[in-house]
Amino acid sequence: MPSSTSPAGLMDPKSAQSEVLILDYGSQYTHLITRRIRSLSIFSLCISGTSPLSEIQKHKPKLIILSGGPHSVHTPSSPSFPEGFIDWVDSEGVTVLGICYGLQLIVQKLGGEVRVGEKQEYGRMEIEVVDTLGIYGNKTAGDKQVVWMSHGDEAATLPQGFQVTARSSQGAVAAIENKERKFYGLQYHPEVTHSPEGMDTLRYFLFDICGLTADWKMENVMDEEIKEINKTVGPNEHVICALSGGVDSTVAATLVHKAIGDRLHCIFVDNGLLRYKEQERVMETFQKDLHLPVTCVDASERFLSELKGVVDPEKKRKIIGKEFIAVFDAFASDLESKLGKRPEYLVQGTLYPDVIESCPPPGSGRTHSHTIKSHHNVGGLPPGMRLKLIEPLKLLFKDEVRQLGKILNVPEGFLKRHPFPGPGLAVRVLGDVTEGNALEILQQVDEIFIQSIKDAGLYDSIWQAFAVFLPIRSVGVQGDQRTHSHVVALRAVTSQDGMTADWYYFEHKFLDDVSRKICNSVRGVNRVVQDITSKPPSTIEWE
Repeated sequence: MPSSTSPAGLMDPKSAQSEVLILDYGSQYTHLITRRIRSLSIFSLCISGTSPLSEIQKHKPKLIILSGGPHSVHTPSSPSFPEGFIDWVDSEGVTVLGICYGLQLIVQKLGGEVRVGEKQEYGRMEIEVVDTLGIYGNKTAGDKQVVWMSHGDEAATLPQGFQVTARSSQGAVAAIENKERKFYGLQYHPEVTHSPEGMDTLRYFLFDICGLTADWKMENVMDEEIKEINKTVGPNEHVICALSGGVDSTVAATLVHKAIGDRLHCIFVDNGLLRYKEQERVMETFQKDLHLPVTCVDASERFLSELKGVVDPEKKRKIIGKEFIAVFDAFASDLESKLGKRPEYLVQGTLYPDVIESCPPPGSGRTHSHTIKSHHNVGGLPPGMRLKLIEPLKLLFKDEVRQLGKILNVPEGFLKRHPFPGPGLAVRVLGDVTEGNALEILQQVDEIFIQSIKDAGLYDSIWQAFAVFLPIRSVGVQGDQRTHSHVVALRAVTSQDGMTADWYYFEHKFLDDVSRKICNSVRGVNRVVQDITSKPPSTIEWE
């Protein structure tokens, strides 16, 4: 790890103030709560549910949401908010909303009883409003709605001063509140699309009950970040940025360039693992459209020679990471000789999902490092690089980065580009990436697939699409002759932020046309298959 990480205050999740603070107890939907609230122009942050009280207080929240989670409050090791939390929110008048496990924490910690439910409730359930108090103030007693439940325990006895405001069709407590103490609870997940009226409930709660204002705008984020960058980077200091050709690093570089001008020095490394004609296309955008100062380094021979014979995906990632650092370090040294001083800062396009996924949920038994892939931005810098990080996008989701890029006049076509992995095609060629002409075949297949998607007008409806070169051959018949050629897989998924994903359903005619094009145009391929697995259980990439 470097001696210094992100400068304090520069989109730092540990110090940023937030209208809404979410304490994460491990629910798979926690990041959705953050997104749903931000979509209403209210800034929200997610931190570990077992964070110390001092960290919670730093954020100065007006509302704290206790998330759901896979735990039972009866388990001795089950996570909870810190000691003194209840007294602090009472004294400060902070509103608290518990969702699912969060509701059960409120009930247990404030003197009520939670027990194992006689009937567990999972999936879609109907609930009925029984009291039109705070959270259902815009409803009528007797109103029914379908919600998404996921719990085995239930509130049996409520703490003093609480009342039930909704029950499930099975009679279980579905919503509670103590309006005087500003404690509220929902036993279901309002943030998921399976709860059709959930956003309406959240909207009413945030604006009418909590009195929050919709004043978080991306323009404000841009202005604030530019101020912070100028405050952090001295007037004579220089900054470097490794551009991958992806949306995140490009928007981060454009933002920093807007702040400090040509004291930003960008490098784009062609590692031989890029898509078809990627170097030419990306460099043209950098220079003609964004006017970024970019140096292109062709290090393809260096990378491919180091990868020769390597089949383990993790080893591939580590080799690629090591070579990137070596090329990067040489660039920094070259700049030092030209400028007479070494650049002090490094720009990274780290996003908020990186931060969330790097912090395992409480009670998981995992440590911080278990959840970071070797190529991940959150892992910091190697020892000896002597650079301090600037991560201006660290609290933003992918769609928010695209909004920011639009304000910064990054071309729309570039902002809509599908994500591309840091290790490039090395993790899309399963096995030895240098064997035979696997890379060339994959580049051609991928180009046909992506261009076909664009021609069909489907590109913007898909989060990510790509081809995979499989380490197997199959028997085929081409030109009345038996062939024993390669197999490629096609993958396309839809997603909001890459944390979960569903496979994209193509019309059969589209798949038939693409398969024919590939087999007729790419020598050495005689079979095309489609990956129809969601995330989870699979990851989006194959390696």
